[in-house]
Amino acid sequence: MTRPDDLDPRLLRAFLAVAEDLHFTRAAGRLLVAQQALSRDIRRLERALGAELFVRTTRQVALTPDGERLLPYARRVLAAYDELTEAFRGAPRPLLVDLNSAGLGHERVLHRARELAPDIELMARYESGLTGAAREILAGRLDASFGRYGGLAPALRAGLEAQFVGYEPMAVLLPEGDPLAGLPEVPLDALAGRDVYAGAGNDRTPEWTGFAELLFAGRGIRVAAPAPLAVGKEEFRRIMAKAPTPVLAVVGFPPMPGSVLRPLVDPVPLSPVSLVWRKGLRHPGIDALRRAAAELTLREGRHARPAGSWLPEGEILGSTPGALTARPRSG
Repeated sequence: MTRPDDLDPRLLRAFLAVAEDLHFTRAAGRLLVAQQALSRDIRRLERALGAELFVRTTRQVALTPDGERLLPYARRVLAAYDELTEAFRGAPRPLLVDLNSAGLGHERVLHRARELAPDIELMARYESGLTGAAREILAGRLDASFGRYGGLAPALRAGLEAQFVGYEPMAVLLPEGDPLAGLPEVPLDALAGRDVYAGAGNDRTPEWTGFAELLFAGRGIRVAAPAPLAVGKEEFRRIMAKAPTPVLAVVGFPPMPGSVLRPLVDPVPLSPVSLVWRKGLRHPGIDALRRAAAELTLREGRHARPAGSWLPEGEILGSTPGALTARPRSG
């Protein structure tokens, strides 16, 4: 029988994946293992600890009190294990940085980090959604990402660290020929009575859909029903032609065929962006990303919140290094 002090880190990674997803099939997909193998690993861990960690029914999976008790220990053990492995790796391994989508402002941070640490390999990835990327970070398949840290589930945030990067003004992507496309700016109330797409149904982007729900509440704007996930400009153009629904975006969103981007005003909604990485990760590439993010945030004034802008109440931003220690104004 396995003793607790002989536990294979793989068993703890299996536990952590299920604890974060509360779904065996999704957790198995994250870990790239068969669901039966994952279930066996969980049973092995339960036998080793002499405790039941999950309550399983046909409809849901939930942590038991012993599972809740194990969760912080598992995170700390795996963070220490990863740090130990990294310390004896020799030359730093490549750092995998998720940029969500091509053409966003996060690329400037990555480019500057490469200038600050030319000997470190910083590899771009495109997971398209912070929640999806956070799961990959916690599973050890990604190292860092960008997005709305406050929109992550508390169970995900508990295993992550974050640094505030700045506020992104919001925009709406309109089909060509839309009645609002001729305006230089679109007042938020002009969208009343309409459906606006904000990633509903995409399990990688609930932080974005949640942001839209808070923004649209009480304004008569509806979050559009789930739509097929379009990857690439041609797929986006095709889906927009079939269902010409406005799309919530940021002002810096790259041009898309068949669409026009217009800033939202009255008020200007702000999307808070943070750099996010796995808690306990020590890597010179993370240091370079943090320095680059702080430098560009100050240089571009992205930490300053414009008067009359909108931000979700009590938004969680992550740490604000150096001069970025002031909390945002409410309003």
